[in-house]
Amino acid sequence: MEPMGNPLTSSHPKIAIQGMNFFYGSVQALTNVNMHIPANKVTAFIGPSGCGKSTLLRCLNRLNDLVDGTRIEGKILLEGHDIYDPDVDVTDLRTRIGMVFQKVNPFPKSIWQNVAFGPQLQNVRKRATLDEVVETSLKGAGLWEEVKDRLHASALSLSGGQQQRLCIARALAVNPNVLLMDEPCSALDPISTGRIEELLHTLKERLTIVIVTHNMQQASRVSDFTGFFLLGELIEYDDTKTIFTNPSESRTEDYITGRFG
Repeated sequence: MEPMGNPLTSSHPKIAIQGMNFFYGSVQALTNVNMHIPANKVTAFIGPSGCGKSTLLRCLNRLNDLVDGTRIEGKILLEGHDIYDPDVDVTDLRTRIGMVFQKVNPFPKSIWQNVAFGPQLQNVRKRATLDEVVETSLKGAGLWEEVKDRLHASALSLSGGQQQRLCIARALAVNPNVLLMDEPCSALDPISTGRIEELLHTLKERLTIVIVTHNMQQASRVSDFTGFFLLGELIEYDDTKTIFTNPSESRTEDYITGRFG
């Protein structure tokens, strides 16, 4: 499909995906995806299982490079620079584009060590600096007040919702400018989910956020823009209100109203 009209084809999107095809071996998982992801907004990818939304998310920080036999065509531009250019430092790219996964995955270390891990990899050694980063990141993830008196307790002693917010803090600690979230609330209870959804409204003031979700209500609550995927194609992409109240594609409407998927 062609790139969308305003406001989604702004001249300076945070991320521009251009004519992208993606293959697992001989199987094509994404076909001719074109979209502009605006800065400081939450963009949701929705669609049934196997539609390509998580595959696309993982293309945005080159996590699919780790899978044998994958191939990408087209371009993904971050602030105008092709992230698949041979000169790109992939480690640096994944610092700039952080990721929070569906499966909560804190390290079996202390809360403090989880958050300090990334900055330490970047050779931040001064304890006072690390303490400051840990506090700022935990505050950013809405977790500081709950853990400030037990920073040296195991991260595994936290509840599932707290662990997921810790993973968000860990991603924030290296100061990314994009945060990718792959079904971040699917294993969480409604209260924990609500806390993370509230966080997104605060975090988008400083970050561009892309979230994959199966939860229609969540997508409608948290996102500014929504892309609907089906069988590896971007069927429709627009502001979230339009997608959920007046989609232009009957397939979008059928999915959102529960006729399939």
